[in-house]
Amino acid sequence: MESVRAVLIDIDGVLTVSWRPLPGAVEALREIREAGLAVLLVTNTTSRTRASIAGTLADAGFPVSAEDILTAPAATAAYLAEHCPGARCALLNSGDIEEDLDGVTLVDATDTDAVPDVVLVGGAGPEFGYEALDRAFRQLRRGARLVAMHRNLYWRTDEGLRLDSGAFLAGLEQAARMEAEITGKPAPAFFESALARVGAPAGETVMVGDDVESDVLAAQRAGVTGVLVRTGKFQPEALRAADGTPDHVIDSFADLPALLRSSARG
Repeated sequence: MESVRAVLIDIDGVLTVSWRPLPGAVEALREIREAGLAVLLVTNTTSRTRASIAGTLADAGFPVSAEDILTAPAATAAYLAEHCPGARCALLNSGDIEEDLDGVTLVDATDTDAVPDVVLVGGAGPEFGYEALDRAFRQLRRGARLVAMHRNLYWRTDEGLRLDSGAFLAGLEQAARMEAEITGKPAPAFFESALARVGAPAGETVMVGDDVESDVLAAQRAGVTGVLVRTGKFQPEALRAADGTPDHVIDSFADLPALLRSSARG
């Protein structure tokens, strides 16, 4: 690992589970901040806005603000502005994220007669029922583009693993015979945006996540050092079946300061 100037950090499963801090995570983030490293929290969370996430984390003791967070919805807004400006989007998502979709034109997703320019898939929840998915399928068949904030198959809560929108997205792609445009992790553009935000080159940046594919290996493909934590959605079988090998695997985020110190000495 080269001299580290910046750290990209996933939130869910790394710093928190069900928005409660994991042991040692608050202290570890404070230590990293005090070392003078640039920090950006990068998350595929689609149920909350950046301001809401920052408020919850700050209340738990994490030294962060909304400016320290890059969400998949915020990245999606930038993507749509560049690739399909002015598009009318039907949003299929669990949670209110309109604040982070700045400049995106949202239409009534329940209007069966409307044909949006884009079907925009966020995170899964009760809204992902048959009627909503079938309506999205019909909109795609009538010419809408398919844009998704991520491909996550599941995430971890304090009640265990829960199914995420990636499982439904695969079905929509197969049925509509098209491939979704991904805007959050693991999209290369997401990591490019994150690096621009922290102002550090890929070779001097570390990414910490609990998803070996979307967080760690995707970051490594962008030239960023990947660190996998054995918390959150981490599963040994997923690591064994992965397309590559993380640069580092640690038990939890609490162990990251020690890893950075040892790498600096080496």
